[in-house]
Amino acid sequence: MAAVGNDRLNSLLEEYADLEKQMEDPSIHADQALVRRVGRRFAELAPIYTANAELEAARGDLAAAKELAAEDPAFAGEVEAVAATLAPLEEKLGEMLIPRDPHDAKDVIVEIKAGEGGQESALFAGDLLRMYTRYAERHGWVVEVIDSQESDLGGVKDISVAVKTKGVPEGGHGVWSRLKWEGGVHRVQRVPVTESQGRIHTSAAGVLVLPEAEDVEVQIEPGDLRIDVFRSSGPGGQSVNTTDSAVRITHLPTGTVVSCQNEKSQLQNKESAMRILRSRLLAIAQEEANAAASDSRKAQVRTVDRSERIRTYNYPQNRITDHRIGYTAYNLDLVLGGELDAVLDALGEADRQARLAGDTEISRRP
Repeated sequence: MAAVGNDRLNSLLEEYADLEKQMEDPSIHADQALVRRVGRRFAELAPIYTANAELEAARGDLAAAKELAAEDPAFAGEVEAVAATLAPLEEKLGEMLIPRDPHDAKDVIVEIKAGEGGQESALFAGDLLRMYTRYAERHGWVVEVIDSQESDLGGVKDISVAVKTKGVPEGGHGVWSRLKWEGGVHRVQRVPVTESQGRIHTSAAGVLVLPEAEDVEVQIEPGDLRIDVFRSSGPGGQSVNTTDSAVRITHLPTGTVVSCQNEKSQLQNKESAMRILRSRLLAIAQEEANAAASDSRKAQVRTVDRSERIRTYNYPQNRITDHRIGYTAYNLDLVLGGELDAVLDALGEADRQARLAGDTEISRRP
């Protein structure tokens, strides 16, 4: 293994040992946020520790076999057999040492917004919400609605949900490691329920996926916020609350605006809005940091426009196409039912190949 790889391995093993000591310290449990951070990072490094232990054990077996073969040539075959196991173990560990996305262990906030297409777009946004909800259920994740605005026909104009793992994600593979590919414009081609002539229409909905930020990751100065309150409204604009419980928060330095009206309590809506705001500001800071080094990561959704699509859902052909990697399958009904693993696996493999080639990651946009 190259010297750089050895340096990184040694650094990660030292961090693993330090985290293990922290987890054994009873005082850590007084800070549950710290427990989560340490536990997630420990889970990320555990596979590297295990792979390195397997490789070291194999190297020890090889040294012992060589000693035996030096005394008795009959053990020469065992030397060859043990030596053959080293290359796959070294390759496995080498891939693990490739820098991974630092947010992979995180939970996420998913925002879905109706775009072009009117009521049909809102209905499609609702379909996407159900798809992600069913996918989350398959993986034992928890979906929490933070804020939502429904349309007249039962669709979704705008909704924000948190998707969370239960406990520490295995191997550090949290919700972000799977759903980060979903950010972008999703295009649908089908006959709308509002279409009397049976013509196929094209509309779009935008999806934004953010790693959920913790308080310690984003510092927000109270003086940087403008907070407005207003009355909540439902489908069609009718009032659903007689008090000013809805909250709109503007982060003045960045111009980021977040509104929440799902709860009856103004305080609860403010807390929900701050939760989304922290995650958006974390994403902005990450984008700025990446832009300074590379253009490979671009904004997920600039406008909810059909031309800027990452994926197309074609109902007449039962087809799903991801335009970033040229993935096409004819199982749209199953995908909408929550069976997203095949397309996400393909995106993950494309990302792995990009990292092996030296790129930061595949672009999440076409």
